[in-house]
Amino acid sequence: MTEPFKNLINAHTVHHAGLHLHRVWPALDRQRFEQHAAQGLDALEFKARAMQLADALQATLPADFAQAADVIEASLADPLGLDAAGEPVGLSAAQSQAGLSGWVVWSLGEYVARQGMADVPRALACLHALTQRFSAEFAIRPFIQQHPDLTLAVLKRWVHDPSAHVRRLVSEGSRPRLPWGLRLHALVANPAPTLPLLRALQDDPSAYVRRSVANHLNDIAKDHPDLVAQWVREHQQAANTQRTALLRHASRSLIKQGHAPTLQAWGLGLGLQGEATLSLSTDHASVGEDVGLHVTLRSTAPQPQPLVVDYAVHHVRANGSTSAKVFKGWKLMLEPHAGRTLDKRHSLRPVTTRQLYPGLHQIDLRINGQTCASARFELLA
Repeated sequence: MTEPFKNLINAHTVHHAGLHLHRVWPALDRQRFEQHAAQGLDALEFKARAMQLADALQATLPADFAQAADVIEASLADPLGLDAAGEPVGLSAAQSQAGLSGWVVWSLGEYVARQGMADVPRALACLHALTQRFSAEFAIRPFIQQHPDLTLAVLKRWVHDPSAHVRRLVSEGSRPRLPWGLRLHALVANPAPTLPLLRALQDDPSAYVRRSVANHLNDIAKDHPDLVAQWVREHQQAANTQRTALLRHASRSLIKQGHAPTLQAWGLGLGLQGEATLSLSTDHASVGEDVGLHVTLRSTAPQPQPLVVDYAVHHVRANGSTSAKVFKGWKLMLEPHAGRTLDKRHSLRPVTTRQLYPGLHQIDLRINGQTCASARFELLA
């Protein structure tokens, strides 16, 4: 049975933190810290566990923030390395005799965000150390919100930092809509302050950093789609393979939505020149089953056509209305006057973000953002 995600912060995490904090600062009331951090831990969900550990840090670390920051930094293990795919090495097994890293750093960063607002330079220096042992993407956001000029000036310097972890923090920590993170409403409304940072990082040698830049741009696309479409057009020029992949990932949501300027930027501005049909494997299906999609394409064009073929399912809501969700289908080049058949299974299994309700569901076939064919099935209770 899979271990619950929340157990990444557990009693051993608390004990490990107490051990290393006391090692570097013997004045720590370790028993008080561990009792506070571990009280009722099993009943708490993941974020609540991290916040309770931060509460314990507030209750027991030195009252002077600069001294507390020195203690935290001294307790840390060596920075995490990156594997060939650009992912942190040892994140899940970071509790060692060397010091603190891994998920406990979330709580350390929360402590810095709570206590360090009166000494922003010292707090950011501490986050610079913490992000190399896990991430400080949540902790840096209150500083961007409350001290934007000072914090963004530091981030501007960090784009040249030798650590990929720090360079990633520049992009990830300033994302307007970071999942789980404080929403940066000023950057949602106007992302201009972070664009120079993204421009400096989009050709970063680390895939870990470039992926964050792509996700940051995808965040911006939710509120400023035309800006990201223009970014793609501008930065495609002389783009290498890595930058092209970044731009494609950055514009993935806009492509799925059929955003015309983005499709045009990728040479997908034209709809299908030809015919398309969509048929389903059944007219009726039950929750937990699959519905098969069968697509036929036929070109009437004298030249090859680059096609992005997606489909939108109009899910029935509890009140009887419908809401469309776009799913990825196929990317292909349709040769002149050629035909293609495509098949896919669509799962009708509920997920945590979507409950399935009975009723008539429509599936639209979308090619380069344009609906070309539709079919329906009845979802049974």
